[in-house]
Amino acid sequence: MPRRTHLPPELPPRFSVADAVRLGVSPSRLSRRDIRRPFHGVRATDGVPGASLLDACLDYAPRLAPWQFFSHETALSLIGAPTPEWPYHPAVHVSAHRPSREPRTAGVTGHRLQIRDPALLILPSGLPVEHPVRAWRQTGTLWGLHDLIAAADFLVSDRGRRPIASIADLTGEIESMGDVRGGILRAALAHVRGGVRSPRETSLRLLLVGAGLPEPHINWTLLDHRGLPAAELDLAYPRWCVAPEYDGRVHAENPTQFARDADRWDLIRGLGWDHVRILNHHMRDDGRAAVRKVRDALMKAGWRPGAAPRVPLSFD
Repeated sequence: MPRRTHLPPELPPRFSVADAVRLGVSPSRLSRRDIRRPFHGVRATDGVPGASLLDACLDYAPRLAPWQFFSHETALSLIGAPTPEWPYHPAVHVSAHRPSREPRTAGVTGHRLQIRDPALLILPSGLPVEHPVRAWRQTGTLWGLHDLIAAADFLVSDRGRRPIASIADLTGEIESMGDVRGGILRAALAHVRGGVRSPRETSLRLLLVGAGLPEPHINWTLLDHRGLPAAELDLAYPRWCVAPEYDGRVHAENPTQFARDADRWDLIRGLGWDHVRILNHHMRDDGRAAVRKVRDALMKAGWRPGAAPRVPLSFD
């Protein structure tokens, strides 16, 4: 058995083959089984590879040229934006502006973008990513309408901090660089709303509106009999006192939180509202059960079909 030689301490857990060779590491040492080869020209000594997109990007980072950066859906995912649901997995997209070259290697989708002033962000992980507004437009070539709306909702909502972008920013990017796929981005912007707390809210809202129900208010503050804030409703129909809410939990993992939520549901009902709890199984089969539950609650409260125009939410 060959004797294992230690790698130079200057090498980080992930490193390029070129850097290792410059430090005197032999090609044969870099082919040993204690070293991972996540991408061509990259080696890693941190054991089993991670399964997340962030792990893949960190693995690839030693190979990034100074003019290259993560873009498209990769950039959106790395900043925490919602992505299409499983089994979809965002790919590793790396771009460069002309005349520089994009990467061409297995496991990475390279893009050579037209000349523009860079607008990169450097994440806490040290990864350079495309500005989210630009990344959202780029992702218009990859995702469906609902997923683009959910990502834009994320970008324009505060979520306890200043929004990443505004609808005007997204509109300006389209006007500057053009729409894609026959206008899917402008179609998405027509349904983007600020203040959204989660992609589940977006999914339920789009489902209800697409089924011809009125558009609900987002994060409505419910007042008690004294006029004081009592609860924040994810989605609300104040005219009919109906509050749909998407609860995606399979079971009560946190009993304390579940008990707190149950008390909140009682409070909402005690103030005269119909709290319509939508669970995961209600969203199956194109969400027919969820639509039926909310429609029944609205009709019980006096709403009638035809009171709101049907808004198309499909895109070809």
